[in-house]
Amino acid sequence: MLKQILTSLILLIGSMAALYAQPNDPILFTVKGNPVHVSEFKGIYTKTNQDKADFSRASLEEYLDLYVKFKLKVQKARDLYLDTVPALKSELDGYRRQLAASYLVDREVTEKLVREAHDRMLRDVEISHIFIPLDKNAAAKDTIVAFNRIQDIMKQIKGGKSFDQALLDNTEDKATKDSKGYVGFVTAMLPDGYYNLENAVYRAKAGDITGPVRTNSGYHIVKVQGFRPARGEVEVSQILIRKGDTPEKAALAKTRIDSVYNALKAGADWSSLCSVVSEDNMTKSKNGDIGFFGINRYQKGFEDAAFGLKNDGDFSTPVETTIGWHIIRRKSARPIASFETMKRGLSDRVKRDSRSEAAKQSIIARIQREGQFKEFPEALAKWTAMQHDTVFHTFKWKMDPAKPLTPLFSFGMKTYSLTDFEQYCANASRERMRGKGYPVEETISKLYKQWKDETTLRFEETQLDQKYPEFRDLMREYEGGMLLFEAAKVEVWDRANTDTIGLEKFFNENIKDKYKWDERAKVSIYTIKSSDPQLLVKVREMAAKKPSADVLKKFNKKEEMVNVMERVYEKGKNKDLDAIWKAGSLTAPRTDEGTKTANFMKIEEIMPPTSKKLTEAKGYAVADYQDFLEKNWVEKLRQEYKVVVNKDVLESLIKK
Repeated sequence: MLKQILTSLILLIGSMAALYAQPNDPILFTVKGNPVHVSEFKGIYTKTNQDKADFSRASLEEYLDLYVKFKLKVQKARDLYLDTVPALKSELDGYRRQLAASYLVDREVTEKLVREAHDRMLRDVEISHIFIPLDKNAAAKDTIVAFNRIQDIMKQIKGGKSFDQALLDNTEDKATKDSKGYVGFVTAMLPDGYYNLENAVYRAKAGDITGPVRTNSGYHIVKVQGFRPARGEVEVSQILIRKGDTPEKAALAKTRIDSVYNALKAGADWSSLCSVVSEDNMTKSKNGDIGFFGINRYQKGFEDAAFGLKNDGDFSTPVETTIGWHIIRRKSARPIASFETMKRGLSDRVKRDSRSEAAKQSIIARIQREGQFKEFPEALAKWTAMQHDTVFHTFKWKMDPAKPLTPLFSFGMKTYSLTDFEQYCANASRERMRGKGYPVEETISKLYKQWKDETTLRFEETQLDQKYPEFRDLMREYEGGMLLFEAAKVEVWDRANTDTIGLEKFFNENIKDKYKWDERAKVSIYTIKSSDPQLLVKVREMAAKKPSADVLKKFNKKEEMVNVMERVYEKGKNKDLDAIWKAGSLTAPRTDEGTKTANFMKIEEIMPPTSKKLTEAKGYAVADYQDFLEKNWVEKLRQEYKVVVNKDVLESLIKK
């Protein structure tokens, strides 16, 4: 936890450095000759102190001392070669990848995608479709068959065949075939893998037939029936009467729901009726509340009735579904929120959705434009012509042992060769073999693009430090935070917890009287294994005059009737004892009829305030020892490393 907090703090520190970067950035101080510029210090000071960053002499000098200590510890960590520890290097690489990800997405394109999603969410679109199923990982031969079939259907429609007839003749969507392919209203964002379908329907006009469209489930030809303002979400309660499995039960259910409806119209209390007559056991105890829902959650009749209620508190006429009859009562409605309200959540959804590929391709194109990218397509074409489907799409394919260095593309002076691509193809054996049935040129083209895209992004990662000062600063501070943590762990935290001799010596010499007990009471806790009030009185009378050993001896002759446990309580820690804080006093008795026992406490002795032993104050002592070790460590570092502060530069920062 401490490491996470420290790293988060360093992230905030580093993020400010770039804000203050200037071409003329004087050095404020050096540690072992390593400079810390004004922009770095100023950003950290401002961010940490926020409204209290008044740039007064006292405030600046105090924070300068803190930051010098930080830099001393980081320098020590480097000199201990902690930056070469594999685990730390791996962790830093993970931070780098995570941070780099935000630089490897076109923010402008992402913003457009988020805006597009919100704009579409303001309208529901009503659609029907002709559907040919196809798994997203289908073999080439199956894909070709499905593709040719959907193309033929679309050709028939364009040739004059009605959509309805084409649907009856071809669709394989069993759920919608009887309703002439009617899907109903849908709204953005459609599930991942259906962005093409979303684009098709939202870009169409009412009455348009569009397609074919490929989704994760197959091919679609879509007829857009129309649009309406988005329904958003509605919160409702219900009273349900189930129809049963016979005509007689169904008729009785209709009679009962009509009776309930008439009672509600006459002013009957909803809550009372619901708890008595509703047959939805999941909701009847909660006034029938089923919470918020949007479109396509429940059956159409139920949904239409719920969204048709205009005011909170309104209830519907009886609505029939396949399970029974419902009376629906509106509790509240929640329209689509504003763009600014939804922006953050939508942005996260867009980034997780495959539609974000557009932002990825945009940034790849920009990297290639800015990176002096040059391609040699003739070399790829020549190599492709030498490949054969019967080999390339199988495990038999091998890299050229000659390892040709023929360039395929380059970024400036960095060239990526045919051997690099062959290595990629060798590693991507699953993708190669999945291409069986497709032309070998198509498989190679797909693999080449994937390799080129991935290589482009990796190239950009290597350039982020030079292109983005804020990225460089963040990475520097990430590393500094991790190194500080590891160095402090070795020099301070672990030592304080394991150096028992040093801790005891420090305690006895420095803080043995720092932590004290308040007055304490030695207490006997009596438990009587009986609820007999007469026995309780006898035990209390003897306990008030005699020690516990005598009480036990008297009442436990035949069997153990009394038990005594000794405890020590500090004043203020037990309210029953605080009320009688005097040696010899007894608390009021308590009887437990369930266990047939009784108990009370007796204060045997009041102990005066005294210093705690190390074992009694170990947690506090370890914390003090850590502070002591850290202070000594910093003093040693000041002697080991030369710190030079530019007084003139510091003076220039002081405003009051």
